[in-house]
Amino acid sequence: MTVPLLGPLTFSGFAHPWYFLFALAPLALLVLYVVTLLRRRRYVLRFANMEVLNQVAPPRRRRWRHVSAALLLTALLLFTVAMAGPTHGVRIPRNRAVVMLVIDVSESMVADDVAPNRLAAAKEAGKRFADELTPGINLGLIAFAGTANVLVSPTTNRALMKAAIDQLQAAERTATGEAIYTALQVIASVGAVMGGGDRPPPARIVLESDGKETVPSDPEAPRGAYPAARAAKEQGVPISTISFGTPDGVVDLNGERVPVPVDDETLQKITEITGGQPFHASSLGELSGVYAELQQQIGFETIRADASEAWLRLGVVALVAAVLAGWLIGTPLPN
Repeated sequence: MTVPLLGPLTFSGFAHPWYFLFALAPLALLVLYVVTLLRRRRYVLRFANMEVLNQVAPPRRRRWRHVSAALLLTALLLFTVAMAGPTHGVRIPRNRAVVMLVIDVSESMVADDVAPNRLAAAKEAGKRFADELTPGINLGLIAFAGTANVLVSPTTNRALMKAAIDQLQAAERTATGEAIYTALQVIASVGAVMGGGDRPPPARIVLESDGKETVPSDPEAPRGAYPAARAAKEQGVPISTISFGTPDGVVDLNGERVPVPVDDETLQKITEITGGQPFHASSLGELSGVYAELQQQIGFETIRADASEAWLRLGVVALVAAVLAGWLIGTPLPN
């Protein structure tokens, strides 16, 4: 919850939760306040001549006489919450991360079920992704068909990245597992030399493809997609996949129209193994939307930030209100 001029009020986490023990103090004061009121009331009823008292001072409902005490106790509770160190999540741009964009350039990517064709649309969306990704992230590019080629090692140079994407060309076969292994090798190499922290930088693979793996034909075979995904999981590298195309895709091969329906199953399994997220896109607009969502997920991280200032300000407001109420009403304490 955010209050204007105060900041975020949150109970989502506390840096020093044991400070809540100080809440026993205002609770004890509340008990003492109530006990004092009850004792005073019994004392008045015991010794006062009610007939004379009613004539001299008719009973009045002093409904506001407890306001000052209530505000004071509220202020103490608010100060207790502030001392406990409440925190809230803040999204900040990442400045130390590696993302490998892995794009399938097999012959099925020239299918024109996505205008103008799958590969051309993938190029356009990939360049937008490079432009919009947080500038501090190191972005690399791998193109794969029958083999996997590192076209751009992770870099913050987006112009170099977009120039390489423009040069993508279709080739034969699809070696998805080999592409994943290659991306993992690049990530490990970059992590070994990148400074700025005690641990390797966080990494992510974004894999865009449209068809089943053909090299090897069984994704469970050595160097296949599923063993590669398990290797990524062991290294703590999630893989987000984008299956791109429609079930109606066809390509011309040696004068024949060959169906190349998009394959979601293999890519879905890869994300399940690695803990990534699967996406599907059947148009350039949908693909751009997927990349925009990935940019938000990858380009930012959430950290815990101090949120005690809002509670402290509210406590000061309640304390000042308690003093003013006591001065105006004339009953800061039970009487």
